[in-house]
Amino acid sequence: MALLELENVHTYYGNIHALKGLSISVDEAEIVSLIGGNGAGKSTTLKTISGLLHPREGTIHLSGEDLSTLKPHKIVEKGVVQVPEGRRVFARMTVTENLQMGAFTLTDGQKTNRHMERVFTLFPRLKERRNQLAGTLSGGEQQMLAMGRALMADTKVLLLDEPSMGLAPVLVDSIFETIEELHKAGTTILLVEQNARVALQIADRGYVMQTGEIVLSGTAEKLRNDDMVKRAYLGIT
Repeated sequence: MALLELENVHTYYGNIHALKGLSISVDEAEIVSLIGGNGAGKSTTLKTISGLLHPREGTIHLSGEDLSTLKPHKIVEKGVVQVPEGRRVFARMTVTENLQMGAFTLTDGQKTNRHMERVFTLFPRLKERRNQLAGTLSGGEQQMLAMGRALMADTKVLLLDEPSMGLAPVLVDSIFETIEELHKAGTTILLVEQNARVALQIADRGYVMQTGEIVLSGTAEKLRNDDMVKRAYLGIT
């Protein structure tokens, strides 16, 4: 059984049918990448999993438990945590305070401290800036903080929405190295990423979305070698 599974999910924005019978799965300790053009429904998929949107039809299961009707904070308590597009850090709070906000579902102070130390090990730059206001960090540092904040919960599935957006190439490399480290440590990741080339280099499997539907799926290697993916997303003719 997959750790995270969406089956025949239909999500709407008002009368707009955004996800049209979406079915995807993510196994434990796997990186699965969702690729597709703007408006394909990738971010909508993550928002639906997170409970920010609720499907009109279909189910979302975590280890067999239905998440479809739960409120977002209850889904975080279950271990499904999203790093939003655009980072969305609390600009007027310090790095440490932002990380503490990520642990709001935890009641064990010692566990919170352990998670904090893990984040500082992954992101030494955050430790150096632990007392700095988040709004004064660079874009790359804010992305590190957003990822670190998500890891402060008892995270079973990490949902990453466009982690490389707006970052300089050298910072993109650093962020993806960290994602690979998390993968090696056994973190389960569903990745939405505009840079399909890099996403398919680090993923185990992938899905290609168009207008709210899955049009292709398979191992990352299979997708990298698919002619349609090469033309549409990898810039190879």
